Amino acid sequence: MKRIPRVALLIETARSYTRDMLAGVRRYIAEHGPWSIFIELRASDSAPPVWLSKWDGDGLICRTFNETIALAVKAGGLPVVETRSSHLCPEFPFVGMDNSLIGRTVAQHFLSRGYRNFAAYSLDTERFFEQRVRNFVAAVGEAGADCPVLPGAEPESVRDWEKAQQRLIEWLESLPKPVGVYAANDQLGFRVLDACQRAGISVPEEVAVVGTENEETLCSLASPPMTSLRLDGHTVGYLAARTLDRMMRGQKPERMETLVPPRGIVVRASSDDLVIHDKLVQKAARLIREQVAAGVNVDQLCAALHISRSSLERRMKEALGRTPKEEIQRQRFRLVERLLRDTDLTIEAIAAQTGFTHSHYLQAAFKKHHGIPPGQFRQQREA
Repeated sequence: MKRIPRVALLIETARSYTRDMLAGVRRYIAEHGPWSIFIELRASDSAPPVWLSKWDGDGLICRTFNETIALAVKAGGLPVVETRSSHLCPEFPFVGMDNSLIGRTVAQHFLSRGYRNFAAYSLDTERFFEQRVRNFVAAVGEAGADCPVLPGAEPESVRDWEKAQQRLIEWLESLPKPVGVYAANDQLGFRVLDACQRAGISVPEEVAVVGTENEETLCSLASPPMTSLRLDGHTVGYLAARTLDRMMRGQKPERMETLVPPRGIVVRASSDDLVIHDKLVQKAARLIREQVAAGVNVDQLCAALHISRSSLERRMKEALGRTPKEEIQRQRFRLVERLLRDTDLTIEAIAAQTGFTHSHYLQAAFKKHHGIPPGQFRQQREA
C-alpha cells in the first residue's frame, strides 16, 4: 500500500480564525488526501510538543509565536509551511493574510461613513499589527486626515489591567469627536469598547470601533457588539496544505510568500451608522439607543431635547436620512433581532423588553419589517 503522508499541525485551536484554517486544511485533504494528521489542542503560548523532536513525520504546518518554537521546527529538517510569522522562519514558505489590505479596508469602511477623525490602538509586540496600523494610517492620510496611534501592552496583573484601561479612557476622551477607532485585533477592540462604557462615551455616536479577525466570542460579548474585519482562514489553510503537499512530493513551492486578502467587514453596532456631525442629532440617537427598550416615543424625545417635533424631524432627516420615528423603529427591531439570536426568551418576554405593548403587535410589526415572523427568523439563525 502507498504510504500515507504524516503531517503535524502546530496551530492554536482557541480562535475562530485558526479553526477556519484547520477547516481549510481539512478541505484540501478531502480533495487530495488522505493524510495522517498529528494535532493537539493548543494555545498561542503553548510549548513545542514533546514528541516533535523524535517524530518521523513528513511535514508540518505551523504558526510560530516565538524563537523556542522556531528552533524546534527547524531542528526537525522536515518540509514546513509557516502561517503566522514570516520573520521568525524566513527560510520556510509563508501563507497568511495580507496585512496591507486589512488596514486599508478598515479605513475605507470609516471613510465611506463620513468620518473625518481617526485613531488606532495596537500592541507594540507584533509586526503584523504594526503593518495593519501603518497601512490604516496611510489610507486615512491620503484622504487628508491625521491618525494618532496609542500603543498598548499586555497587562500582567489586575493592577496593570486597570492602569491600562484608565490610560485608554484618557486617550479616548482627548480625541476629537466623532472619531473612528481602528483596533489591530478584536481583543484590543474589546478593550476600547470597555473603556468607552466605563467613561460614558457613546458608541457609535462619539466613538465608532472596528476590530480585526472577527472573533465571534469577543465581538458578540462586547457592548455594543463589535464590528470587525473578517480574515480568510479557510483559504490560508487550504493554500498552506497545497504548498506543503508540493514540498512533500519533492517539488519547490510555487512562491515563498502567499498573501490572502481579507473577506470584508462584518458590520455590527459599534460602527453601523453614518457619522453624525450634528451634536443634537448625536444626542437624540444616543437617547433612542438607551431608552428604546422602555418604549420611548418621539414626543418624549422632543421633551428631553427641548426641541420642536418639526425641527427634530428635519435635523435627523438631514443627518441620518431617517425621521425620529424611523430611527426608534430601527433601533427597536435591532434589539429584537439580538434577543432572538442570542437568547431563548419567549416572544412575549422579548416584546416586554423592547417597548412593544403586546407580543401580537411585535409579531405583526416584525413580519411587516422582515417579511417573516420572529419565530422563523430565530430558526433561520440557528440553522
